Amino acid sequence: QVQLVESGGGLVQAGGSLRLSCAASGRPGTTYAMGYFRQTPGKEREFVAAINWSGTSTYYADSVKGRFTISREHMKNTVYLQMNSLKPEDTAVYYCAADEYGPANLVRTNYDYWGQGTQVTVSS
Repeated sequence: QVQLVESGGGLVQAGGSLRLSCAASGRPGTTYAMGYFRQTPGKEREFVAAINWSGTSTYYADSVKGRFTISREHMKNTVYLQMNSLKPEDTAVYYCAADEYGPANLVRTNYDYWGQGTQVTVSS
């Protein structure tokens, strides 16, 4: 069982930055890839970014490539999503997720555990 607690959402103007954090607690010896997804009302949850256990492999959605950076800090069991040059279309609820024993990937159904979500609102 992996528990994920998210923080860092909020309201920001277009062009601004936010950093999301996702603190994970799980069984010792378990490895997991981490991902971020986002969802707006009436739409399916979409992939944003993912990182493998070692932090050596990352993937990004085309819409955020070059603006968002995912990273992880094992000492703190925390994953970060640094979001720069934010746009109004980035407004959504952002969810972090863990894929137990998996590689970094963008397939939503591969992820076994989910955080509670954090709202990001970008004003124009």
